[in-house]
Amino acid sequence: MYKTYSIEIGNKTLSVDIGRVAAQANGAALLKYGDTTVLSTATASDKPREGIDFFPLSVEFEEKMYAVGKIPGGFKKREGRASDNAVLTARVIDRPMRPLFPKDYRNDVTLNNLVMSVDPECRPEIVAMLGSAISTCISDIPFDGPCAMTQIGMIDGEFIINPSQLQWDCGELELTVASTAQKVIMIEAGADEIPEEKMLEAIYLAHDENLKIIEFINKIVSEVGKEKHSYESCAIPQEMFEAIKQIVPPEEMEKAVFTDEKQIREENIKKITDRLTEEFADNEEYLAMLGEAVYQYQKKTVRKMILKDHKRPDNRALDQIRPLAAEVDIIPRVHGSAMFTRGQTQICDIVTLAPLSDAQRVDGLDENISSRRYMHHYNFPSYSVGETKPSRGPGRREIGHGALAERALIPVLPSEEEFPYAIRAVSETFESNGSTSMASTCASCMALMAAGVPIKKMVAGISCGLVTGDTDDEYVVLTDIQGLEDFFGDMDFKVTGTKDGITAIQMDIKIHGLTRPIVEEAIARTRQARLYIMDEVMSKAIDKPRAEVGPYAPKIVSIQIDPQKIGDVVGQRGKTINEIIDRTGVKIDISDDGMVSICGTDKAMMDEAQRLLEIIVTDFEKGQILTGKVISIKEFGAFVEFAPGKEGMVHISKIAKRRVERVEDELTLGDVVTVICLGKDKMGRISFSIKDVPANAQ
Repeated sequence: MYKTYSIEIGNKTLSVDIGRVAAQANGAALLKYGDTTVLSTATASDKPREGIDFFPLSVEFEEKMYAVGKIPGGFKKREGRASDNAVLTARVIDRPMRPLFPKDYRNDVTLNNLVMSVDPECRPEIVAMLGSAISTCISDIPFDGPCAMTQIGMIDGEFIINPSQLQWDCGELELTVASTAQKVIMIEAGADEIPEEKMLEAIYLAHDENLKIIEFINKIVSEVGKEKHSYESCAIPQEMFEAIKQIVPPEEMEKAVFTDEKQIREENIKKITDRLTEEFADNEEYLAMLGEAVYQYQKKTVRKMILKDHKRPDNRALDQIRPLAAEVDIIPRVHGSAMFTRGQTQICDIVTLAPLSDAQRVDGLDENISSRRYMHHYNFPSYSVGETKPSRGPGRREIGHGALAERALIPVLPSEEEFPYAIRAVSETFESNGSTSMASTCASCMALMAAGVPIKKMVAGISCGLVTGDTDDEYVVLTDIQGLEDFFGDMDFKVTGTKDGITAIQMDIKIHGLTRPIVEEAIARTRQARLYIMDEVMSKAIDKPRAEVGPYAPKIVSIQIDPQKIGDVVGQRGKTINEIIDRTGVKIDISDDGMVSICGTDKAMMDEAQRLLEIIVTDFEKGQILTGKVISIKEFGAFVEFAPGKEGMVHISKIAKRRVERVEDELTLGDVVTVICLGKDKMGRISFSIKDVPANAQ
């Protein structure tokens, strides 16, 4: 026997079946929102995982192609590696829920979301977000929920709650907000330069909607929720902290951690850890927990100094940004490059331009998006943090950081008509000590301008942190957090934008939510900081896009042809267009509306390709003068090819002013000749002449 619950959200009905399927999971919910169907489950291991000092939470968002009536591509014809969208959705679910699990919980937990059907009017991402919250809340897994999530779109200045896929893709705002019953716990946004006040309005519209959903979840939990199970705590005993303080007094720990050099701080902590290891050599229990205990001691020290004394580890003021530097053109021959440095965070960004045919093809559940013209990729090698480990390709963090910087810059990119290029930006992390994604945004903006991409406005980004006390009124907001403040603080609030508004937000927290004054102060701080970065640093390196692309970048010329002539250009089985490409070395793209793009680096060859294309699509007219190659000789005349697939005949009587007995006496295969079109003969055929070409045209 199962129960069904329902609620109206954004003028659509969300129904939740409990007890219908997946009974062996700790918690399971089958959700339908319109025709979108998602199975969300929460499972936990019976015992904690040994030898770890973190909570092992895994979140999955499984996109099944049958959900949109497709068979997967490739040879295997089954779903493979998770798409970027699946990874990003899983991250959005993970970020608000992770802080609500007990900090000392070490049992493996998996939240799985299986997308089984997709209605374009009801995005599966929001259904999975709510499903994860519901399945966890009704399970016996310890969880300090419930929490809820709502998405807000905006079209023509009007907010839309849980917009359709088309409204989401085409609107001015893509905002996801998660909340508990008291506070906002996660914000993720992409926006078309939304003013700060409008963004705050949207955030708290979503928060109000979340409060209604939380009441709904509470009702479900009260009727079918399981009692939370007990677990083996992995918290550090208080007596161990006291023993550590006897060996390493608080003032010594303060001196060890308060330095702006990451390497010096790490060396100081290593010496302290080595000393404690010697002191506890006979205490196996303490030795097993020593790493986590030292981490907690550092955390308490840093938080106390910031909160009570307003003193940061590198002695900066609370709203002070670390030393900044920016430069462009540091890498030769690439199409555009820039480097942005903020303290010990350093990003080099390289931009590559290519024809639109090189845009990334996307095969996913969203039928509105079939390609990505702008791609931003982010790499985080181990040397950037002074570590050594092999590269295994981009993980979820790298995909998430790249997507954030990509989202930040999309609103200022030129249209395809204005700039018919596919664009790839790659952010290489040279050094990392806090908020590399925001440095990537700044570096990418400068690299795009250096590459000659006519972006509409400059974009910068910065991150704010937070340290809270025992009450809601006891907190300190920090501008431009470094790694230590991120690790030991309560918030990482990243905002990108132009001088006119916000283009992206990503907020992570480690506590149970933020009050509105904190959110307002963080947004105000990030605006102040990004304006400073643009005015004082970025604009001094490059203040506007270059007038044209660089010498090594491909050049693109676009011509419009009659769509009815596309077949003539392509030729049978692509023979005509491929011959033009082989002759000139260019790339040619043709859209369905007849827009032809010619891409190459050699202007002469591009001009030749354009000439050939124009000949192919232009009907022969009387008086038109053309140059072509003799490709065939007959008794009655010669055939001349003017462009691939475009040829005409010169009658033997039109070859020379004198009488010609044999065509071969005047012409040889391969000869390049100039002819004039004589118009149509009595039979309606186009005639050409060599002898009638004006002297000044030869």
